[in-house]
Amino acid sequence: MAELDAVVVGAGPNGLAAAVILARAGLRVTLFERASTIGGGARTAELTLPGFLHDVCSAVHPMALASPFFTAFGIERRIEFVVPEISYAHPLDNGDAGIAYRDLARTAASLGADGPEWRRLLGPLVRRAHEVSELSASTLVRSPRHPIALAALGFAALEQGGGAWNARFAGDVAPAMLTGVFAHANRPLPDVAAAAAGLVLATHAHAAGWPIPVGGSQSIVNAMAGDFRAHGGTIVTDTPIASLAELPRAKATLLDVTPRAFAAMAGDSLSSGYRRRLERFRYGNAVFKVDYALDGPVPWRHPELAGAGTLHLGGTRAEIAAAEREVGVGGTPGSPYVLVSQPSVVDATRAPDGKHVLWAYTHVAAGSAADRGDAVAAQIERFAPGFRDRIIASATQTAEQVEAYNPNYVGGDIASGDVSFTQLLSRPKVVDPWQTAIAGVYLCGASTSPGPGVHGMGGFNAARRALASQFGMPVPDLAHDLA
Repeated sequence: MAELDAVVVGAGPNGLAAAVILARAGLRVTLFERASTIGGGARTAELTLPGFLHDVCSAVHPMALASPFFTAFGIERRIEFVVPEISYAHPLDNGDAGIAYRDLARTAASLGADGPEWRRLLGPLVRRAHEVSELSASTLVRSPRHPIALAALGFAALEQGGGAWNARFAGDVAPAMLTGVFAHANRPLPDVAAAAAGLVLATHAHAAGWPIPVGGSQSIVNAMAGDFRAHGGTIVTDTPIASLAELPRAKATLLDVTPRAFAAMAGDSLSSGYRRRLERFRYGNAVFKVDYALDGPVPWRHPELAGAGTLHLGGTRAEIAAAEREVGVGGTPGSPYVLVSQPSVVDATRAPDGKHVLWAYTHVAAGSAADRGDAVAAQIERFAPGFRDRIIASATQTAEQVEAYNPNYVGGDIASGDVSFTQLLSRPKVVDPWQTAIAGVYLCGASTSPGPGVHGMGGFNAARRALASQFGMPVPDLAHDLA
């Protein structure tokens, strides 16, 4: 076989992003995937019944319309997105609910006395949403070119991630709404890193919105794979790679794997010191996931919730924080935080006429084999009486099964690494986090900067580094001649 210019391991969003960039640069690239289908954390499949399309992992994509990679790639011209008017919602037991509309002013008006504080907290970030996107897609050591946005995000995160997080608001709704977004980070709350990540998501909720791809997350993956193949790339599935020695010769090797997996693949070619650095990389808490096929829409007590793309369940700020702290010490909260997506309310392709799909997960300790299906259903029923009567089929994944599906999700950690403040700075190292100690070998997965999410930036950054170092080439035009 002729020597390749580059090989990529892992056909998740980051691996595909790297492959697209390298192929568009005119290089000979082969992409290897261990599974029989591509997509990794962005797959869609019939998990319950024929005709019901469920997102296997990620479902809603706040970064898809904000990511510098996807912007350059022209993702909005390649596939159809639906952007709900309600980015996310948060019901409470008294029948009230916090509604995060795409319109910041409308959201603030709905929060009554706390509305002005909501606007003061998020307004400076929403006005600089493009800069916030660039900050969140980069590393903090490369971020000073947007000092005002960085300062606004930093001060807000310090406030909402510390002991003073309750000082700003008088009521229960606004702080509960923020806590539901912060809990995406799967860390004990309050926490500065979780607040920073959540504030970025909340910013996108009032800027471009939280888009849902028509047909499921697989649509994003298929668009990238189609472009890669159209520019000469080759995808080889059903091919797990256990060692770098199993790969064909190439000038550049990009790995959409975790630091732990890379250490195993590299074997004795790594120094003991560098290996210890990789082994110090920490993985976070896990998820238990449930997919439902429903015979009708969820009977939410609050009528506006029927139009929300995403919902955060768990009650007040204090209730959710207590649940997340319990998970953080290995416990099993009786009333857990549950993240819900109902894509079929805006995308009719997901289920047969009159039927719906519902996507939900809750947090559990890493490596947990616990079945939390009853707890998830009970939390949904709490805010949607009669929900259980709508279920016609369901499919569950324990944390153990989540890792078995995707080894990058170590212990069931779908972020591929703890989203702590230190690991936002050093993911897996501070300077040039994509370059490894082996010349020509790069990490490009979610364990690298900027971290988890379907944004492609891990692959973009690694491919840009490889092009410059190995080939002396710039990043090519990603939107020219759309494939």
